[in-house]
Formats: sequence, C-alpha cells, structure tokens
Amino acid sequence: MDTARNLGLLSEYRTYLRVEKGLRPLTCEAYDSDLKTFAEFLEGRHGVLLNAAQEDVSAFLEHLRTHGIDSRSAARKLSCIRGFYKWLLLDRRIDHDPTVNIESPKAWKVLPKSLAESEVNMMLESAELSAGQSMSRPQAHAAALRDCAILELLYAGGLRVSEVTSLSTSDVALDLGRVLVRGKGDKERIVPLGVAALEAIGLYLREGRPHLARVRSKAQAQDAARLFLSLRGMPLTRQSVWVLVKSSNSAASPHTLRHSCATHMVEHGADLRSVQLLLGHADISTTQVYTHLALGRLKAVHREHHPRANRRNATEPDEVVAAVGDAGGAKPR
Repeated sequence: MDTARNLGLLSEYRTYLRVEKGLRPLTCEAYDSDLKTFAEFLEGRHGVLLNAAQEDVSAFLEHLRTHGIDSRSAARKLSCIRGFYKWLLLDRRIDHDPTVNIESPKAWKVLPKSLAESEVNMMLESAELSAGQSMSRPQAHAAALRDCAILELLYAGGLRVSEVTSLSTSDVALDLGRVLVRGKGDKERIVPLGVAALEAIGLYLREGRPHLARVRSKAQAQDAARLFLSLRGMPLTRQSVWVLVKSSNSAASPHTLRHSCATHMVEHGADLRSVQLLLGHADISTTQVYTHLALGRLKAVHREHHPRANRRNATEPDEVVAAVGDAGGAKPR
C-alpha cells in the first residue's frame, strides 16, 4: 500500500515537472529516480513520502554517505527532494517541509574540476591535426572535422553535452559569431563564440556535414537538420560526444570542458554575472562556486596596481627602520 501511494504521488510530480515546469524528459527521469531512491529508503523505515520528517531526510543523507555516494551526488538528491516538498507545500498536501534546516553536503560548493589551459589547447590542437591528416579519406575527414568542431564548441561556449547534441544547423549564425542554445527547461540563450570555434564549425558545415548527411537513410525531418551527425547520418548521441572527449583526454569529460571554460574566463577577469549568462545558470548561486577565482584575480590586480599594495615587501627592513625614525617614531601601518 505504501509503495502504491508513493508511486502515485511521484507520477503526479513527474507530470508537474514536465507540463508546468517544462523540464526535459531526461531531467524528469533523473528527478524521478532520485525520489524513488528516497521513497524506498522511507519504506524501509516504515514511512511514506507525505509523512517524512526532518530526521528521515538526515538519515537518508547519512545512508548515502555510508554507502560511498559522493557528496556532490548526495547534494543533487537533496536538491531534488527539496523541490518535491516545495511542490507538496504549494499544493497544500503537507504543512511542514522536512528539508528545512537540512544542510547540503560541504563539497557541494567545491569548485568543479577543470583542465589547465595547456591541456585544453593540446586537445584542440590534436583534433585539428587529426582533421588535417585525414583529408585523403572522406568519411574519416568528415568525422574528424565534426569532432574538432564539437571540442571547440564545448570549450568556447561552455555548453552542456545535451545542448550540443540538440543543436540544429539553423541555430548557428556564423556571420554574427554566435549560436542559439536551448538549455534546461527549454530556456533559450545566445552564446557568443570565438574565432577558432567559428572557423571549426564553418569548416565542418562546408566539408564535413554534407558528407555525413549523404549517407543518412531513414532520419525524421526534425533529425535531418541536426548540426552534428554520426557516420550513419543520424543525430549524434550524448554518449558519442562523451567518448569523443574521453578519447581526446582520459581525464576530461564534456562537463569538464564546460567548467574549464568558466574557470579560465574568471581567471582572465570575467565577472560572475557574465559567466552565469554564458553557462545558462538560472541562479547566480550556482555560478558562485567560481567566486574564489574571482577573488584571487582581484587580489592579484590589487597587488599589481595599488600604489601601496607591495610597499612592505618591496621595502628592506633597514629602510623601514629609517622611515620610522624619520617619522618621529610613528608605528608602521
């Protein structure tokens, strides 16, 4: 009985996420999976979703920790549970949110892993070299041009892998130097691209994609316009992009390149608001994991440009004593 009640409630919530929130099917499935995990845990404690207490949520997080679930995944599950109980409150099915005062795992706000600029450059240069070396083999050359364009796009625009695979040829505006991206919840944003990415995409559209499109057999009309195609002329999958990135650098992933894009921009002086808009974060708090990079940049700029920032380091001890003496014994600040 408890299982049936939980499944019925989760089915309603999944419909709410898809219809009212406009989330993509894969996102809804991920939320549903996390909530089912929590529901099963509650059933083991002879509880149901509607009657969950704060102690149940805390015990669930501890259960995840003791079973080796990393803190980032645990934090994602907690975020999912928070959203679920917020919906129940708004729908007046409960009068108390059991996630109130539950702290997210500490590592939630740890800066995501990123690659060094030299590592990214090596990946991109290697992809460009492979494209040049495969010119005598049309099919291999087309795939190499596609792979080069994808790597450039992931790094230049900080796109999610699902955003890359869902792009259509009409979304790319090479003359304007930008691409139209559909992110989470089908929200659209304009992402500017640099010269290297635009050149790689342009070359793929001219010399690579036409060859891949010719071998397409039975693709639906909506798939025929997809920007990135497989060797069979079908839309490229997220798994294929993941394998591509991994084969280019075993320590990388599409998400790593996204974080590398943001990290390197902040290190070079970009403000967090601009990075938020580029990445498509709905909330600035998501982008604030890069705050310490911005502060590091600020400190470096201060040390370099403020007239008194380096005075202590630059002044020899004897000179400090002499200066103090000349000032009538005043203490140095």
